[in-house]
Amino acid sequence: MSSTLDTSAFDSLAPCESGLWSHGHVTVERVAAGPLTLARDGDHLWVRHALTPEDLSERLVASVTASIEDADFGQDEFESTMVGLVRSTVDGALEAWTVYYRNSLDELLDGTADFAPIHEKAEELVRGSVLDLGSCFGFLPLRLARAGRSVTATDILPGTMTLLDAVAPELGLDLDTLVCDAAHVPVPDDSFDTVTAIHLLEHVDASIGTAVISEALRVARDRVVVAVPYEDEATACHGHIRTFDTPSLTKLGDATGRPFAVFEHHGGWLVIDC
Repeated sequence: MSSTLDTSAFDSLAPCESGLWSHGHVTVERVAAGPLTLARDGDHLWVRHALTPEDLSERLVASVTASIEDADFGQDEFESTMVGLVRSTVDGALEAWTVYYRNSLDELLDGTADFAPIHEKAEELVRGSVLDLGSCFGFLPLRLARAGRSVTATDILPGTMTLLDAVAPELGLDLDTLVCDAAHVPVPDDSFDTVTAIHLLEHVDASIGTAVISEALRVARDRVVVAVPYEDEATACHGHIRTFDTPSLTKLGDATGRPFAVFEHHGGWLVIDC
């Protein structure tokens, strides 16, 4: 799950004024110059920035996280800010998101993005056809589709899959999407060679996480690949609600009764062979 944006709460493709995007109590405005600033006016949050189209990519997640480090920022405000930065920088909804996706994919593929080594490792580990759970923006499925794999992206949020369906053709890439709960995937047993859950389990509690792994094992013919961040404290503004370490991943692997491996590579990995 290479991103935290929840586009279910609003239509991320809806029209907006040039350089200005609002949702609820959050307004994001593009200005001529200056750093990204946050200001509260009563219950309203104003975000002002001078980003250019070249600045739009997944690396904004890290820079915005750093900008709000000392602010009382919840997940909803973080997500609204991120969507607003994209939409207020480039006119036209599909045009703005296509820029964001293209820049992000370029950085993930050339290794300059923070998440690049995670996607690279995931690509090394998958076999055959792939079902990706909790895809959000779908950067990993797009990467796998670009490499020629048959891949289906899934997410519980319809807005993220609508966005992916709209942008993928603009990138010249073909994949399938499915709106579903990662613990209840409406496909038959053994439908895909590999099922991936990349940075998903930190967003759900332990009981749901166990159900997700069980469902992944039901759907996968060959392998399940799980990746999680190793954090001292769950990053709340990204929607993380629990942390992992190698012993906790090993415990998850043991509980499956299947052959598995746990290792560390920019976080933790659990690979279960079916």
